[in-house]
Amino acid sequence: MKAIVVTDQAAGTAGMKLVERPEPQAAINDVVVQVHASGFVPTELTWPPTWTDRLDRGRTPSIPGHELAGVVIALGYGTTGLSVGQRVFGLADWYRDGTLAEYVAIEGRNLAPLPGDVDFTVGASLPISALTAWQGLFQHGRLQAGQSVLAHGAAGAVGTMVTQLAREAGAYVIGTGRAADRQKALDFGAQEFVDLDNDALEDVGGVDLVFDVIGGDIQKRSAGLVRTGGALVSIVGPPEAQPADGLAVDFVVESDRAQLSEIVQRVRDGRLRTNIGNVSALDDAVATLNATERRAGKTVIRVRP
Repeated sequence: MKAIVVTDQAAGTAGMKLVERPEPQAAINDVVVQVHASGFVPTELTWPPTWTDRLDRGRTPSIPGHELAGVVIALGYGTTGLSVGQRVFGLADWYRDGTLAEYVAIEGRNLAPLPGDVDFTVGASLPISALTAWQGLFQHGRLQAGQSVLAHGAAGAVGTMVTQLAREAGAYVIGTGRAADRQKALDFGAQEFVDLDNDALEDVGGVDLVFDVIGGDIQKRSAGLVRTGGALVSIVGPPEAQPADGLAVDFVVESDRAQLSEIVQRVRDGRLRTNIGNVSALDDAVATLNATERRAGKTVIRVRP
């Protein structure tokens, strides 16, 4: 099968190569999926599991990519809840070969059914961005109707999901980003926008939940905005600053079939819009993922035409 592999951590995306690899086999509780579309997060190439297994042994050449939409073609022993020929989407294990390939072996529990009226490209754009937003807001941030959310990077792949899901839950959303991001953030539902280069972040006042995708100084300043009983939720590492009377949470997104099903239902009925930027064929993926211009939205690799 065709697959993109990486072997050199220092090379980053420049070290990606399109090669031929053996097709994967289904282990116990696995399925093999014929990948139709794959999502990719550029920071994957800085994550330890891209390069080592759970015992910290090197595992290159490894296939990156963890989001997928496709069709089940084989079931491993003990796999339940899925069938051959079924359309699925989901989030692959961090420590195993990923989804920038024509086929992937993945634990069945990491997949959810993809309805026939949802395109594979849309399905592949959802798992990391939407699950991250869902888990950060509702599991870790315990967001309630009537609360306020400061959504950093509100025009990005995660930020647009945070904004939409928070608004649907009855929250007031203040988005942040660069000046050029203002209209997109507002279009996705932010009720206010803070230009981090030119506006004073502290003018926001108090909020119940900060959803941080930036880190550094912005994160430290944001901690001071969290109201009593509120939360600073980070996906960029343990928070360096703690809210005075609130919670600071750092988490890594996990696959969840029930949550994926909730998310895709919202896409189907128009409550949730995807934020897809570049769509590229697998043959062109290395060039696409090495583009130097700033990415707008989620990059999706269309593995099958």
